[in-house]
Amino acid sequence: MGQIILVTGPARSGKSEWAESLAQQTGKSVVYVATATLDPQDREWQQRIAAHQQRRPASWQTLEVSAELAATLRVTPASDCLLVDSLGTWLANFLPEEESQWQAIQAELLESLAQTEADSIWVAEETGWGVVPAYPMGRLFRDRLGNLVRRLSAIAHRVDLVTGGYVLNLSQLGTPLGDRL
Repeated sequence: MGQIILVTGPARSGKSEWAESLAQQTGKSVVYVATATLDPQDREWQQRIAAHQQRRPASWQTLEVSAELAATLRVTPASDCLLVDSLGTWLANFLPEEESQWQAIQAELLESLAQTEADSIWVAEETGWGVVPAYPMGRLFRDRLGNLVRRLSAIAHRVDLVTGGYVLNLSQLGTPLGDRL
């Protein structure tokens, strides 16, 4: 298994910038896995995507992967570093799925990750720090993402929390709860 780094934190905290700097430090060929899909009707979303694109070095390969993330992991060679941005955006593609189907998708992703020889850096949003959403789809998203982030952190070699423009290495500072899921 390649090295797994999880970078998590709230919106606009600097998660992506930190993950990008970690990817550059590997010295490997970086494959940026963009999980967002471009909505031609959403100008603000287009601007966010453009800002991410402009920040990335031209030498990085970009893959747009809205669903087949597990398959991408299986074919990436050990000479590459995958930077997956972001887990929450990828997960949003599966919100309509029934719980049993979602569990199978999640298990396939984690199994593929455990088998890949490539290093990977994962950007994940922390959505559970605020109020409980008042609508079912918001609660489903928050609960599924929180569970997936916790599962990913259990196998990660390093977990960083980025908040307010600061990075905390939780793997050094914290105590893992263990696998109680």
